[in-house]
Amino acid sequence: MNRTSRLARAGWGAHPVLSLLVATVWLLMQESLVVPQLITAALLGLLVPRLFHRFIGPRVRLRRAGLLLRFIVLVLWDILISNLTVARIVLTPGSNPKPAWVRVPLETQNHTAIVMLATIITATPGTVSCIVDEERREILVHALDCDDPEAMAGQIKQRYEAPLKEILG
Repeated sequence: MNRTSRLARAGWGAHPVLSLLVATVWLLMQESLVVPQLITAALLGLLVPRLFHRFIGPRVRLRRAGLLLRFIVLVLWDILISNLTVARIVLTPGSNPKPAWVRVPLETQNHTAIVMLATIITATPGTVSCIVDEERREILVHALDCDDPEAMAGQIKQRYEAPLKEILG
């Protein structure tokens, strides 16, 4: 067994995407790119996944890394638009949102993709993933304003689940 395999099995570098995410979030929270913050971000990016590697699960293998970047931009854009939409609903006198429960059937069986999908839904203002029902293979989503639950489920599947299936398998 080579040195790289032993390090990965011990949790060092087993989750490079998580390491990058932790480091990026740290830098965003600090709003600074000075050298001490860069060093702290790098250390956190290495240590946090190492400390929690037994709870995280197996290493995630990206099948389409280029698509991942486009997907991140799409999700961030959707979060921005949803923020504006929720603000309009909340700040407009007499607005009459139509809350709804939306059942989103899952095609993917990849646990990481399912967790990412539920996280994206919850991170997007106006929607919350309430239940991931593994038995029924669906996510139950509460939407603040939804005229057509079936259309929303289709949009979630098309915009988020389909790319996650391509990226993660």
